[in-house]
Amino acid sequence: MGNPIRYEAPDRINLIDEHTDYDLGFALPIALPERTAVTFDPDQSTALTVRSDREGGEVTIGFDTSPGDVSGWAAYVAGVVWSLREAGHRMVGGTMSISSDVEMGSGVSSSAALECAVLGALTTATGLGLDRIESARLAQRAENDYVGAPTGMMDQLASLCGEPRRALLIDFLAASVRPVVFDPDAAGIALLLINSRAPHRHAGGEYASRRASCERAAADLGVGSLREVQDSGVGVLGAVSDPVDARRARHILTDNQRVIEVVAALQGSDFAAVGRLLTASQASMRDDFEITTDHIDLIADTAVRAGALGARMTGGGFGGCVIALVPADRVDVVSGAVRRAVDDAGYPEPTIARTHAAAGAGPGNHAATTWTFD
Repeated sequence: MGNPIRYEAPDRINLIDEHTDYDLGFALPIALPERTAVTFDPDQSTALTVRSDREGGEVTIGFDTSPGDVSGWAAYVAGVVWSLREAGHRMVGGTMSISSDVEMGSGVSSSAALECAVLGALTTATGLGLDRIESARLAQRAENDYVGAPTGMMDQLASLCGEPRRALLIDFLAASVRPVVFDPDAAGIALLLINSRAPHRHAGGEYASRRASCERAAADLGVGSLREVQDSGVGVLGAVSDPVDARRARHILTDNQRVIEVVAALQGSDFAAVGRLLTASQASMRDDFEITTDHIDLIADTAVRAGALGARMTGGGFGGCVIALVPADRVDVVSGAVRRAVDDAGYPEPTIARTHAAAGAGPGNHAATTWTFD
Protein backbone atom coordinates (compact mmCIF):
# COMPACT_ATOMS: atom_id res chain seq x y z
CA MET A 1 0.00 0.00 0.00
CA GLY A 2 1.42 3.38 -1.04
CA ASN A 3 0.90 6.84 0.33
CA PRO A 4 -2.69 8.06 0.50
CA ILE A 5 -3.83 10.15 -2.46
CA ARG A 6 -5.76 13.33 -1.78
CA TYR A 7 -7.75 15.08 -4.48
CA GLU A 8 -10.13 18.02 -4.15
CA ALA A 9 -12.81 19.55 -6.36
CA PRO A 10 -14.87 22.70 -5.82
CA ASP A 11 -18.53 23.42 -6.07
CA ARG A 12 -19.72 26.06 -8.54
CA ILE A 13 -22.33 28.68 -9.23
CA ASN A 14 -23.58 30.06 -12.51
CA LEU A 15 -23.19 33.80 -12.77
CA ILE A 16 -25.65 33.81 -15.63
CA ASP A 17 -27.48 31.04 -17.55
CA GLU A 18 -29.54 28.07 -16.47
CA HIS A 19 -30.39 24.96 -18.49
CA THR A 20 -28.46 26.22 -21.51
CA ASP A 21 -25.80 23.50 -21.52
CA TYR A 22 -27.94 20.65 -22.86
CA ASP A 23 -29.24 23.03 -25.55
CA LEU A 24 -25.65 23.58 -26.78
CA GLY A 25 -25.74 27.19 -25.64
CA PHE A 26 -23.47 29.38 -23.51
CA ALA A 27 -22.72 29.24 -19.80
CA LEU A 28 -20.73 31.44 -17.43
CA PRO A 29 -19.98 29.64 -14.15
CA ILE A 30 -17.30 30.14 -11.53
CA ALA A 31 -15.71 27.61 -9.18
CA LEU A 32 -16.21 28.42 -5.50
CA PRO A 33 -13.81 28.16 -2.54
CA GLU A 34 -15.79 25.31 -0.88
CA ARG A 35 -14.45 21.90 -1.82
CA THR A 36 -15.06 18.18 -1.62
CA ALA A 37 -11.92 16.23 -0.69
CA VAL A 38 -11.22 12.56 -1.30
CA THR A 39 -8.48 10.63 0.49
CA PHE A 40 -7.77 7.33 -1.24
CA ASP A 41 -5.63 4.46 0.08
CA PRO A 42 -5.15 2.12 -2.90
CA ASP A 43 -4.55 -1.61 -2.44
CA GLN A 44 -4.69 -4.75 -4.54
CA SER A 45 -8.39 -5.47 -4.05
CA THR A 46 -11.11 -5.33 -6.71
CA ALA A 47 -13.49 -3.03 -4.87
CA LEU A 48 -13.73 0.37 -3.24
CA THR A 49 -14.77 0.75 0.36
CA VAL A 50 -16.15 4.26 0.70
CA ARG A 51 -17.17 6.35 3.69
CA SER A 52 -18.36 9.94 4.01
CA ASP A 53 -18.07 12.39 6.88
CA ARG A 54 -21.78 13.14 6.38
CA GLU A 55 -23.13 9.60 6.39
CA GLY A 56 -22.88 6.71 8.82
CA GLY A 57 -21.32 3.41 7.85
CA GLU A 58 -19.50 2.54 4.66
CA VAL A 59 -20.37 1.31 1.18
CA THR A 60 -18.48 -1.31 -0.83
CA ILE A 61 -18.46 -0.80 -4.60
CA GLY A 62 -17.28 -3.60 -6.87
CA PHE A 63 -15.60 -2.93 -10.18
CA ASP A 64 -18.47 -4.77 -11.90
CA THR A 65 -21.07 -2.33 -10.60
CA SER A 66 -23.92 -1.45 -12.94
CA PRO A 67 -26.56 1.31 -12.92
CA GLY A 68 -29.08 0.57 -10.19
CA ASP A 69 -26.68 -1.33 -7.94
CA VAL A 70 -25.91 1.60 -5.63
CA SER A 71 -28.19 4.42 -4.51
CA GLY A 72 -27.90 7.61 -2.47
CA TRP A 73 -24.68 9.62 -2.23
CA ALA A 74 -22.52 6.58 -2.97
CA ALA A 75 -24.15 6.22 -6.40
CA TYR A 76 -22.03 9.15 -7.60
CA VAL A 77 -18.87 7.32 -6.54
CA ALA A 78 -20.08 4.07 -8.09
CA GLY A 79 -20.99 5.96 -11.25
CA VAL A 80 -17.42 7.18 -11.64
CA VAL A 81 -16.10 3.61 -11.19
CA TRP A 82 -18.58 2.39 -13.79
CA SER A 83 -17.79 5.24 -16.20
CA LEU A 84 -14.05 4.58 -16.03
CA ARG A 85 -14.55 0.85 -16.58
CA GLU A 86 -16.96 1.44 -19.47
CA ALA A 87 -14.29 3.61 -21.10
CA GLY A 88 -11.80 0.75 -20.81
CA HIS A 89 -9.63 2.25 -18.09
CA ARG A 90 -7.84 0.25 -15.41
CA MET A 91 -9.07 0.45 -11.82
CA VAL A 92 -7.46 -0.14 -8.46
CA GLY A 93 -9.30 -0.93 -5.28
CA GLY A 94 -8.83 0.50 -1.85
CA THR A 95 -10.38 2.59 0.89
CA MET A 96 -11.77 6.03 0.15
CA SER A 97 -12.91 8.65 2.62
CA ILE A 98 -14.82 11.76 1.59
CA SER A 99 -15.09 15.06 3.41
CA SER A 100 -16.75 18.22 2.20
CA ASP A 101 -17.71 21.74 3.10
CA VAL A 102 -20.01 21.84 0.06
CA GLU A 103 -23.63 22.01 1.23
CA MET A 104 -25.65 19.19 -0.30
CA GLY A 105 -28.85 20.18 -2.09
CA SER A 106 -28.12 23.90 -2.18
CA GLY A 107 -27.79 24.19 -5.95
CA VAL A 108 -24.02 24.67 -6.08
CA SER A 109 -23.41 21.28 -7.72
CA SER A 110 -22.22 19.16 -4.83
CA SER A 111 -22.66 16.06 -7.02
CA ALA A 112 -20.20 17.30 -9.66
CA ALA A 113 -17.66 18.21 -6.97
CA LEU A 114 -17.92 14.68 -5.58
CA GLU A 115 -17.64 13.06 -9.01
CA CYS A 116 -14.62 15.14 -10.01
CA ALA A 117 -12.79 14.57 -6.72
CA VAL A 118 -13.36 10.80 -6.90
CA LEU A 119 -12.31 10.72 -10.54
CA GLY A 120 -9.14 12.67 -9.80
CA ALA A 121 -8.16 10.35 -6.97
CA LEU A 122 -8.77 7.18 -8.99
CA THR A 123 -6.93 8.37 -12.08
CA THR A 124 -4.01 9.61 -9.99
CA ALA A 125 -3.75 6.15 -8.42
CA THR A 126 -3.50 4.45 -11.83
CA GLY A 127 -1.39 7.14 -13.50
CA LEU A 128 -4.09 7.75 -16.10
CA GLY A 129 -3.35 11.09 -17.72
CA LEU A 130 -6.79 12.36 -18.64
CA ASP A 131 -7.20 15.99 -19.61
CA ARG A 132 -9.88 18.05 -17.89
CA ILE A 133 -12.33 17.82 -20.76
CA GLU A 134 -12.23 14.03 -20.92
CA SER A 135 -12.54 13.95 -17.13
CA ALA A 136 -15.65 16.12 -17.39
CA ARG A 137 -17.14 13.75 -19.97
CA LEU A 138 -16.55 10.72 -17.75
CA ALA A 139 -17.99 12.48 -14.69
CA GLN A 140 -21.04 13.61 -16.67
CA ARG A 141 -21.61 10.07 -17.91
CA ALA A 142 -21.54 8.84 -14.32
CA GLU A 143 -24.30 11.30 -13.44
CA ASN A 144 -26.37 10.79 -16.59
CA ASP A 145 -26.17 7.05 -17.15
CA TYR A 146 -25.47 5.60 -13.70
CA VAL A 147 -27.25 7.99 -11.34
CA GLY A 148 -29.91 8.84 -13.93
CA ALA A 149 -29.83 12.65 -13.76
CA PRO A 150 -30.14 14.13 -17.30
CA THR A 151 -27.75 17.04 -16.72
CA GLY A 152 -25.42 18.75 -19.16
CA MET A 153 -21.65 18.93 -18.67
CA MET A 154 -21.44 22.46 -17.32
CA ASP A 155 -21.14 21.52 -13.64
CA GLN A 156 -18.21 19.19 -14.21
CA LEU A 157 -16.42 21.63 -16.51
CA ALA A 158 -16.74 24.42 -13.94
CA SER A 159 -15.43 22.21 -11.14
CA LEU A 160 -12.47 21.01 -13.18
CA CYS A 161 -11.49 24.17 -15.07
CA GLY A 162 -12.16 26.93 -12.53
CA GLU A 163 -9.60 29.65 -11.88
CA PRO A 164 -9.17 32.34 -9.23
CA ARG A 165 -10.72 35.69 -10.26
CA ARG A 166 -12.01 34.15 -13.48
CA ALA A 167 -15.37 33.07 -14.79
CA LEU A 168 -15.54 30.42 -17.50
CA LEU A 169 -17.24 31.20 -20.79
CA ILE A 170 -18.38 27.79 -22.00
CA ASP A 171 -19.63 27.45 -25.56
CA PHE A 172 -21.20 24.03 -25.90
CA LEU A 173 -21.57 24.26 -29.68
CA ALA A 174 -18.02 25.42 -30.39
CA ALA A 175 -16.87 23.02 -27.64
CA SER A 176 -14.62 25.49 -25.83
CA VAL A 177 -13.98 26.86 -22.35
CA ARG A 178 -12.40 30.33 -22.07
CA PRO A 179 -11.50 32.13 -18.84
CA VAL A 180 -13.00 35.63 -18.45
CA VAL A 181 -11.80 38.10 -15.82
CA PHE A 182 -14.29 38.25 -12.96
CA ASP A 183 -12.99 40.26 -10.01
CA PRO A 184 -15.81 42.32 -8.51
CA ASP A 185 -13.86 42.86 -5.28
CA ALA A 186 -11.35 44.99 -7.20
CA ALA A 187 -14.25 47.26 -8.19
CA GLY A 188 -15.67 47.54 -4.68
CA ILE A 189 -18.45 45.06 -5.42
CA ALA A 190 -19.30 41.99 -3.34
CA LEU A 191 -20.66 38.75 -4.73
CA LEU A 192 -23.08 37.40 -2.13
CA LEU A 193 -24.16 33.78 -2.04
CA ILE A 194 -27.51 33.53 -0.25
CA ASN A 195 -28.50 30.00 0.63
CA SER A 196 -32.25 29.84 1.07
CA ARG A 197 -31.85 26.56 2.97
CA ALA A 198 -34.73 25.26 0.91
CA PRO A 199 -33.36 22.00 -0.52
CA HIS A 200 -32.50 22.29 -4.19
CA ARG A 201 -34.64 19.51 -5.65
CA HIS A 202 -35.64 18.83 -9.21
CA ALA A 203 -39.00 17.86 -7.78
CA GLY A 204 -41.14 15.39 -9.68
CA GLY A 205 -38.74 15.14 -12.59
CA GLU A 206 -39.05 18.86 -13.32
CA TYR A 207 -35.47 19.09 -14.64
CA ALA A 208 -36.16 16.30 -17.13
CA SER A 209 -39.46 17.95 -18.01
CA ARG A 210 -37.74 21.23 -18.89
CA ARG A 211 -35.19 19.44 -21.03
CA ALA A 212 -37.92 17.53 -22.87
CA SER A 213 -39.79 20.77 -23.48
CA CYS A 214 -36.71 22.33 -25.08
CA GLU A 215 -36.22 19.26 -27.24
CA ARG A 216 -39.82 19.46 -28.47
CA ALA A 217 -39.38 23.13 -29.30
CA ALA A 218 -36.23 22.36 -31.29
CA ALA A 219 -38.06 19.57 -33.14
CA ASP A 220 -40.88 21.95 -34.07
CA LEU A 221 -38.26 24.31 -35.48
CA GLY A 222 -36.61 21.52 -37.45
CA VAL A 223 -33.24 21.79 -35.68
CA GLY A 224 -31.19 19.53 -33.48
CA SER A 225 -30.83 22.07 -30.68
CA LEU A 226 -32.12 25.53 -29.82
CA ARG A 227 -28.64 26.95 -30.32
CA GLU A 228 -29.13 26.57 -34.07
CA VAL A 229 -31.78 29.31 -34.02
CA GLN A 230 -29.97 31.58 -31.55
CA ASP A 231 -29.17 34.20 -34.18
CA SER A 232 -32.77 34.23 -35.47
CA GLY A 233 -34.12 35.84 -32.30
CA VAL A 234 -37.19 34.96 -30.28
CA GLY A 235 -39.53 35.74 -33.20
CA VAL A 236 -38.72 32.34 -34.66
CA LEU A 237 -40.48 30.71 -31.70
CA GLY A 238 -43.86 31.47 -33.28
CA ALA A 239 -43.37 28.16 -35.10
CA VAL A 240 -43.36 26.21 -31.82
CA SER A 241 -46.75 24.55 -31.47
CA ASP A 242 -47.05 24.43 -27.68
CA PRO A 243 -47.03 27.84 -25.95
CA VAL A 244 -45.35 26.39 -22.84
CA ASP A 245 -42.56 24.89 -24.97
CA ALA A 246 -42.20 28.27 -26.68
CA ARG A 247 -41.77 30.02 -23.33
CA ARG A 248 -39.18 27.46 -22.25
CA ALA A 249 -37.28 28.02 -25.49
CA ARG A 250 -37.50 31.80 -25.07
CA HIS A 251 -35.71 31.50 -21.75
CA ILE A 252 -32.91 29.52 -23.39
CA LEU A 253 -32.42 31.99 -26.23
CA THR A 254 -32.54 35.06 -24.01
CA ASP A 255 -30.28 33.57 -21.33
CA ASN A 256 -27.73 32.69 -24.02
CA GLN A 257 -27.79 36.32 -25.13
CA ARG A 258 -27.41 37.48 -21.54
CA VAL A 259 -24.25 35.37 -21.16
CA ILE A 260 -22.67 37.18 -24.12
CA GLU A 261 -23.76 40.56 -22.75
CA VAL A 262 -22.38 39.82 -19.29
CA VAL A 263 -19.01 38.87 -20.78
CA ALA A 264 -18.94 42.16 -22.68
CA ALA A 265 -19.89 44.09 -19.53
CA LEU A 266 -17.17 42.35 -17.52
CA GLN A 267 -14.57 43.41 -20.06
CA GLY A 268 -15.41 46.99 -19.13
CA SER A 269 -15.91 46.26 -15.41
CA ASP A 270 -19.49 47.47 -15.80
CA PHE A 271 -21.00 45.67 -12.83
CA ALA A 272 -24.16 47.78 -12.95
CA ALA A 273 -24.89 46.27 -16.36
CA VAL A 274 -24.01 42.80 -15.09
CA GLY A 275 -26.44 43.29 -12.22
CA ARG A 276 -29.29 44.27 -14.54
CA LEU A 277 -28.67 41.15 -16.60
CA LEU A 278 -28.72 38.96 -13.50
CA THR A 279 -32.11 40.38 -12.54
CA ALA A 280 -33.43 39.86 -16.08
CA SER A 281 -32.32 36.23 -15.93
CA GLN A 282 -34.18 35.82 -12.64
CA ALA A 283 -37.37 37.12 -14.28
CA SER A 284 -36.90 34.74 -17.20
CA MET A 285 -36.44 31.75 -14.90
CA ARG A 286 -39.52 32.80 -12.95
CA ASP A 287 -41.87 33.59 -15.83
CA ASP A 288 -40.70 31.62 -18.86
CA PHE A 289 -38.89 28.59 -17.45
CA GLU A 290 -40.87 28.46 -14.19
CA ILE A 291 -38.11 26.98 -12.05
CA THR A 292 -38.00 29.47 -9.18
CA THR A 293 -40.16 29.40 -6.04
CA ASP A 294 -41.93 32.08 -4.00
CA HIS A 295 -39.17 31.72 -1.42
CA ILE A 296 -36.39 32.25 -3.99
CA ASP A 297 -38.26 35.13 -5.66
CA LEU A 298 -38.63 36.87 -2.30
CA ILE A 299 -34.89 36.70 -1.64
CA ALA A 300 -33.89 37.95 -5.10
CA ASP A 301 -36.49 40.76 -5.16
CA THR A 302 -35.67 41.91 -1.65
CA ALA A 303 -31.94 42.04 -2.38
CA VAL A 304 -32.51 44.29 -5.39
CA ARG A 305 -34.91 46.57 -3.55
CA ALA A 306 -32.36 46.94 -0.74
CA GLY A 307 -29.60 48.07 -3.08
CA ALA A 308 -28.13 45.05 -4.87
CA LEU A 309 -27.10 45.74 -8.47
CA GLY A 310 -28.82 42.52 -9.42
CA ALA A 311 -29.81 39.11 -8.09
CA ARG A 312 -30.85 35.76 -9.44
CA MET A 313 -31.33 32.15 -8.47
CA THR A 314 -28.42 29.90 -9.39
CA GLY A 315 -28.73 26.20 -10.11
CA GLY A 316 -31.27 23.95 -11.75
CA GLY A 317 -34.22 25.36 -9.84
CA PHE A 318 -36.87 24.71 -7.20
CA GLY A 319 -34.79 25.83 -4.23
CA GLY A 320 -31.13 26.36 -3.48
CA CYS A 321 -29.20 29.62 -3.64
CA VAL A 322 -29.49 33.19 -4.87
CA ILE A 323 -26.49 35.26 -5.92
CA ALA A 324 -26.42 39.03 -5.66
CA LEU A 325 -23.93 41.67 -6.78
CA VAL A 326 -23.85 44.31 -4.05
CA PRO A 327 -21.76 47.46 -3.54
CA ALA A 328 -19.40 46.63 -0.68
CA ASP A 329 -20.82 49.40 1.49
CA ARG A 330 -24.36 47.99 1.09
CA VAL A 331 -23.63 44.38 2.08
CA ASP A 332 -24.95 44.73 5.64
CA VAL A 333 -28.05 46.60 4.48
CA VAL A 334 -28.91 44.04 1.80
CA SER A 335 -28.17 41.09 4.09
CA GLY A 336 -30.33 42.53 6.85
CA ALA A 337 -33.23 43.23 4.52
CA VAL A 338 -33.15 39.69 3.13
CA ARG A 339 -33.08 38.16 6.61
CA ARG A 340 -36.02 40.28 7.78
CA ALA A 341 -38.13 39.56 4.71
CA VAL A 342 -37.49 35.83 4.93
CA ASP A 343 -38.26 35.78 8.65
CA ASP A 344 -41.47 37.75 8.14
CA ALA A 345 -42.58 35.22 5.52
CA GLY A 346 -41.91 32.28 7.86
CA TYR A 347 -39.09 30.73 5.84
CA PRO A 348 -35.88 29.31 7.37
CA GLU A 349 -33.13 31.81 8.15
CA PRO A 350 -30.80 32.01 5.14
CA THR A 351 -27.05 31.82 5.27
CA ILE A 352 -25.39 34.76 3.53
CA ALA A 353 -21.70 34.81 2.66
CA ARG A 354 -19.40 36.85 0.47
CA THR A 355 -17.72 34.61 -2.07
CA HIS A 356 -15.37 34.71 -5.07
CA ALA A 357 -14.10 32.74 -8.04
CA ALA A 358 -11.63 30.06 -6.95
CA ALA A 359 -9.36 27.37 -8.40
CA GLY A 360 -10.63 24.20 -10.01
CA ALA A 361 -10.02 20.58 -9.09
CA GLY A 362 -6.64 19.13 -8.29
CA PRO A 363 -3.67 19.67 -6.01
CA GLY A 364 -3.11 23.28 -7.06
CA ASN A 365 -3.97 26.10 -9.42
CA HIS A 366 -3.54 25.80 -13.15
CA ALA A 367 -2.65 28.45 -15.68
CA ALA A 368 -5.25 30.26 -17.76
CA THR A 369 -6.04 28.20 -20.81
CA THR A 370 -8.64 27.83 -23.54
CA TRP A 371 -9.90 24.26 -23.51
CA THR A 372 -11.75 22.55 -26.34
CA PHE A 373 -13.96 19.50 -26.06
CA ASP A 374 -15.09 18.68 -29.58
